[in-house]
Amino acid sequence: MFDNVAAWSYIDLMKTVGLRDLKNRLSEYVREVRSGESVLVTDRGEVVAELVPPGQVVNGRGVPSGLVALAKSGRLTLGADNDGATYPKLTRLLKRHRAAELLDEERGSR
Repeated sequence: MFDNVAAWSYIDLMKTVGLRDLKNRLSEYVREVRSGESVLVTDRGEVVAELVPPGQVVNGRGVPSGLVALAKSGRLTLGADNDGATYPKLTRLLKRHRAAELLDEERGSR
């Protein structure tokens, strides 16, 4: 029924660490990142940062490294880049503030 839907979050596949634990064991996590591991940093359960080895931050298309890793492993397919020519600029149908004037007329003196 649903073919191209992610079955789980890429966050579940990456190591996560809370701020307090990161502070207490920073050297250990830096060694892991140096060896190629990516680590998500959380604050009260919310991801606030991502520690990644140099060169793996975000690709040129602005795709997070976790998604790129999943694409390389074949677990997802990245979408195509947006092309500005695909979506031409539309001309205005109404003059500025005309919509507000029409709404005021429609509402009357409520």
